Order: sequence, then C-alpha cells, then structure tokens
Amino acid sequence: MKRFALAVACVATGALLAACSSTQPKTNQDDSVFTYLFDKPANWTENKVETLPPLPQPGARLLPFDVSQNTPLSFGVDPGSVSVGSDGVVRYTVVITSPSGARNVNYEGIRCDTYEWRQYAGLNADHDGWDRTVATDWKRIENGNLNAYQAALYQDYFCANKIPTGSAPRIVENMRYKRTATSLIH
Repeated sequence: MKRFALAVACVATGALLAACSSTQPKTNQDDSVFTYLFDKPANWTENKVETLPPLPQPGARLLPFDVSQNTPLSFGVDPGSVSVGSDGVVRYTVVITSPSGARNVNYEGIRCDTYEWRQYAGLNADHDGWDRTVATDWKRIENGNLNAYQAALYQDYFCANKIPTGSAPRIVENMRYKRTATSLIH
C-alpha cells in the first residue's frame, strides 16, 4: 500500500511539473545571462563634495588601523572627518605616517557597491590647507599592495555586502574599539 501511495505521489508531482513547464512562454534567452535585481546597473550619481573637513591637527587622536605587518608606515583616520553619503560613499581623512615622522594626509572616499576609491584632496605643500588639484577619478581598490589601506578600510570597517556598515558614528565606534567585520561575526 505504501509503495502504491509513493508511486501515485511521484506521478502527480511529475504531472504538476510538466503542466507548469508547458505554461511558461518559450524564449531564446540564455538562462546564464540572468540578472538579479540588485545587480542591475542603476543611474548612480555621486554627491558633490563642496566643503572639506578641517585638517587633522598634529597630535590629534586618530583612529589607527592595521594594513600589513610588513609595512613600516602607520595609518590612522580622523574620526571627525568620517561621513556616509546618501550615494553609498564613505568619506574620510587618512593620515599615513612614516617612521621618521613624515605625514601624508588625504581626504578620500570609498564606494562600497563597486569596490572603488578616489581622492578628493591632499595636504598642500605648505601643510596648512587642502590641495584639490590632486583629486583623482574612481579607481579599483588594490588588494595585494603592501600599503593597500583602502582595502583594509573597506573590508574591516567601512563596507559589508556592498553597502556601508552603518552610520558615521557607528563606523568610528567600531574603529575605536577595533571591531572589524570579521570580529563581529559570531
């Protein structure tokens, strides 16, 4: 009796599947070209960056972060400069310091949905203001670089699943307490 019921169930399931497939319109479209809703290109527009944050002062409390054990440079983000735009870009001021004390200061942005970064401004030659002439277009983030700090910021603090990990205060708090994306996974 159980075998008969199983056979009837299998036949009914097969008939149902055949009926469903026969009602679908036939197309010549290749199924491997399927596009998910979130993968469809949108008309993305970057927010204008008209005002720049104040320069971090020497001795300011920067949020240090790890990039590589092999680099002699130290990296820090000015907590007051971190912002998350409605365009999905996390903007920040990064300070890169050499062992001799030389500093590079850049105002940059990381676009979470495309794994790209760009520079908006850098410290001017007099070390008293921003220089916008060094601005760049969007570039792919480099992973394997010895000093690939954008990759470290993207992966550890700024982005997850192609979106910012939260508001600017949340990102700053995570950096302050060294709560990286991998340390938050339970």
